[in-house]
Amino acid sequence: MALDITTLPLAFQFTSPGPILVKLGLITIRWYGLLIATAVLIGVNLSQYLAKRCHVDPELLSDLAIWLVIGAIPAARLYYVIFEWQEYAYNPGRIVAIWQGGIAIHGAIIGGVIAALIFARLKKVSFWKLADLVSPSLILGQAIGRWGNFFNSEAFGSPTDLPWKLYIPLERRPPDLANFEYFHPTFLYESLWNLVVFLLLMLLFFGSLRGKLKLRPGGLALTYLLAYSLGRLWIEGLRTDSLMLGSLRIAQVISLIGICLGLVGLMWLYIAKRSLPDIILNNQGNEGKD
Repeated sequence: MALDITTLPLAFQFTSPGPILVKLGLITIRWYGLLIATAVLIGVNLSQYLAKRCHVDPELLSDLAIWLVIGAIPAARLYYVIFEWQEYAYNPGRIVAIWQGGIAIHGAIIGGVIAALIFARLKKVSFWKLADLVSPSLILGQAIGRWGNFFNSEAFGSPTDLPWKLYIPLERRPPDLANFEYFHPTFLYESLWNLVVFLLLMLLFFGSLRGKLKLRPGGLALTYLLAYSLGRLWIEGLRTDSLMLGSLRIAQVISLIGICLGLVGLMWLYIAKRSLPDIILNNQGNEGKD
């Protein structure tokens, strides 16, 4: 007899308790902000730990973290606002209300990369070395940050009756889906996928330290780009609130670009055995094989 999974106990039914963790007078602590702050704190400490294992000054990573926050968070918000401008055109004051949600990880990555390039140039250090040390923290932070979507009842998928369904309040549902109560918890799918990618990056990092494999500069960052983009490409197809570029889901377009860049970059490193272009030249040079 076939098992009907829709009849299983609803042990994984998710219902958000609301976006606010605690409110004390004029002070309001929201889950979204707390999760972002937690992700940054954990990420900085993890990157510093990895730096120590690679004999890199950990203070360099703490300085970089400030640049990344300054570059990534405004860029993540600007990216989202650009593609959802119809929501902000008549109320531009909402643009700064980042605590209400509405940031895009691809915007954060773009802003973070620009900030890291400038930082690497000023400090005269390898951009790819920094990127490799930051990538595990970045994907772990994404795994944590996705739970902010849960508390805000946003970034959910299409209607579903699966046991791990997510309840969405009526006021948060798209008008054309108002009659549906339960949706795919895409925040959970992406959070779990990101945790898997994080474990992969850590295995590669420590495998390199133990001499079981050779990680070339940029290899870990490109693995992050490829693996995250593969998961995001699939998960984005389930969402009901994708940022759109005409009829295209912009996150899927960016993910396809990320997959291509990740594959080409890894082939360049490990098949062609050449170095990636960098802010500074490595000991062997970036122009020839090494």
